[in-house]
Amino acid sequence: MAIDLLNIARTGVLASQSQLGVTSNNIANANTQGYHRQVATQSSLESQRLGNSFYGTGTYISDVKRVYNEFAARELRIGQTSLSAAEATYTKMSELDQLYSQIGKMVPEGLNDFFAQINSVADLPTDLGIRDGALSSAEQLAKTINQMQSYLDNQTKQTNSQIESMATRINEISKELGNINLELMKNGGQDSQLLDKQDALIQELSQYSQVNVIPLDTGAKSIMLGGSVMLVSGEVSMSVGVTAGDPFPNEPQITANSGSQSLKIDPTKLGGQLGALFEFRSETLVPATQELGQLALGIADAFNDMQSQGFDLNGELGQNIFRDINDPLMATGRVGEYSTNTGTAKLSVNIDDVGELTGNGYELSFTAPSTYELKDIQTGNVTAITPDASGNLVSPEGFTINVASGAMADGDKFEIRPSAGASSGLTMIMTDPKGIAAAAPKITADAANSGDMSVKVNQIDRTVAGFPLTDAELTVRVDSATNTFEVFDSTGASVGGPTAFTPPQINTGFGFSFEIEDSSAAGVTDSFTFDLSFAEGDNTNAVNMAKFADAKLMNGGTTTLIGVFENTKLDIGSKTKSAEVAVGSADAIYQQAYNRVQTESGVNLDEEAANLMRFQQAYQASARIMTTAQQLFDSLISSVR
Repeated sequence: MAIDLLNIARTGVLASQSQLGVTSNNIANANTQGYHRQVATQSSLESQRLGNSFYGTGTYISDVKRVYNEFAARELRIGQTSLSAAEATYTKMSELDQLYSQIGKMVPEGLNDFFAQINSVADLPTDLGIRDGALSSAEQLAKTINQMQSYLDNQTKQTNSQIESMATRINEISKELGNINLELMKNGGQDSQLLDKQDALIQELSQYSQVNVIPLDTGAKSIMLGGSVMLVSGEVSMSVGVTAGDPFPNEPQITANSGSQSLKIDPTKLGGQLGALFEFRSETLVPATQELGQLALGIADAFNDMQSQGFDLNGELGQNIFRDINDPLMATGRVGEYSTNTGTAKLSVNIDDVGELTGNGYELSFTAPSTYELKDIQTGNVTAITPDASGNLVSPEGFTINVASGAMADGDKFEIRPSAGASSGLTMIMTDPKGIAAAAPKITADAANSGDMSVKVNQIDRTVAGFPLTDAELTVRVDSATNTFEVFDSTGASVGGPTAFTPPQINTGFGFSFEIEDSSAAGVTDSFTFDLSFAEGDNTNAVNMAKFADAKLMNGGTTTLIGVFENTKLDIGSKTKSAEVAVGSADAIYQQAYNRVQTESGVNLDEEAANLMRFQQAYQASARIMTTAQQLFDSLISSVR
């Protein structure tokens, strides 16, 4: 048997042609996103024996493979997840920062304007025009806070919409990956184009959440979302869904669905854009809303309380300027009940001391037989609380949880947001400018009082005989040991009592009643002298209202009213700056991973151009062999003619 030069040349031409095809395809897809370069593996055909020697019979392309490094791809997915999360956080924080910087400035401006108007009332307490301006300023302040809450609500709706859109796209990717897996199982997982498409979809998926990829022997890949939720298993695709929030329906949660089964996904384990959006909503938007509500409660409570301590222009006790802080329209949404509760208890929350509120949210849990725990969601601090005589749960944070109806069962949980609904429910209810209580009654605590009891007049009727006026003051002595009181005139003579009372209300019978505001450090007997005469030019109470501008009324006496809002603004600004830094760090890590993948799997045009010339020369050389073989054959035929 002779050496077949023509066949050897043919195999060389075909092999070179295949090499040129692979190289040309690499060059053509140099800018194709997600394309992995391919290499053709060239091998020798089996040799043949001639005499005592073995001669080669040519070459062939044994395989065409895509250059792929699983470790580099995994590193790139992790980098993509971190970068996407950082970018999503920075985008949302930037939007909120701009909201507080541009629109939010109206809140402190409105509050300062209101204080300025109250100062004007203090200067001229009988001027109805100035009083009307003060009410207009109060109304504008309430509307500004309402508007700010509306913007925050829009941010929440936008975030929820983004979560729903991502869930929809994840489901589309899940179906596509299931179909690709089915095709790969049919062809043994060798189709480079399908594998590239599969990797591109997985890479996109890693933008939305952390992704774990499990290669299967069949050539398919199983995909886990967030490290714990199976999204694709072989050709079977699962889905994710968005359902109403628990315990607050306007804060949707994400679930994993398979058939009729549904499992709630812990958003803290998702990562990526989805995890960032959930984190932004729970750790920034909700606290910002609660702190704005805290400010609204502080404004309404401070001015309403001061109104109740003064006289309006008609000489009557002042009425509320703003809606009461425990009005149902202000208390909407303070309690969220978890769907897993088995008890029938319905709760409500009453604000007792706005100054003690922190703006945080709480989780109330009940364990039979009678253990109640209140956990601060922001700090993690847990406080054990015990029901009072009425069955209510009094928190040291300035609010009381009332069991309106029903009973709790073992394991029941509720989320408490004391300031929820306040910023949208804040409304000015006073319409008569004469109603501003600029004047103040004169209540003097006896110097001999052994305690720190404080009192406040809550009802007056100036037509009753003996009503205390200047030079006809009345002194009330309260015996806190026996819960009795006695009334004395300006000469020190007893004119009424001792009379029993039920704390904290005391009706003197002389045209006025009062309540004990603070009896925590009361003495056995405490006396107070009342002069409830009225002068139109009195500005005492208006001056006290104006002092609220600098008074530290909030957060346990550490923050002013404006300070509550400014603290939120500063916190958002700080988070925005941190998010910007995080984007830079995440981008550096991602670029490093991306460059590694490109180095191994990307198309290098210089390298491919060199390969093109090399395989072209090989092709031409093999073709030359064919020409030589043909010439030899022709010479052989000519020699035997």
